Amino acid sequence: MSTTLILAVGLDSPLLNNQSSNWRSAEYILAMAGSIGEAVSLFRAIDVDLVLLGDSISGESRERLAFLIRASGSRVPVVCITDSPVESDSFADAIIGSDSSELLQCTGELLAKRARTAVPERNALYSAA
Repeated sequence: MSTTLILAVGLDSPLLNNQSSNWRSAEYILAMAGSIGEAVSLFRAIDVDLVLLGDSISGESRERLAFLIRASGSRVPVVCITDSPVESDSFADAIIGSDSSELLQCTGELLAKRARTAVPERNALYSAA
């Protein structure tokens, strides 16, 4: 099994740290971004396999980042982790609650689906971000 790189944007560290051994055993490496600007920079610089978007960024910002990802031609799965979904979260491949024990399961399912249908791609965002 190869290591999977996940871009986690605006997520509370406790949510991820509480499951850190599970992330490691699943061979997931998390790249953390605290803002949309930081997320765009990381997305441009590294090949991520999945994007997790958290509640600490606004619904509008989550939607903007997802738009930039899709506009780049990337089909990287986007998961919105929120207890209060808003209409703008409809872009997400999955929406789950922040205290959900299903986070790793959902991540694995989306990655497996992507592996079955994916063609190799390189992450690239327009500089207009």
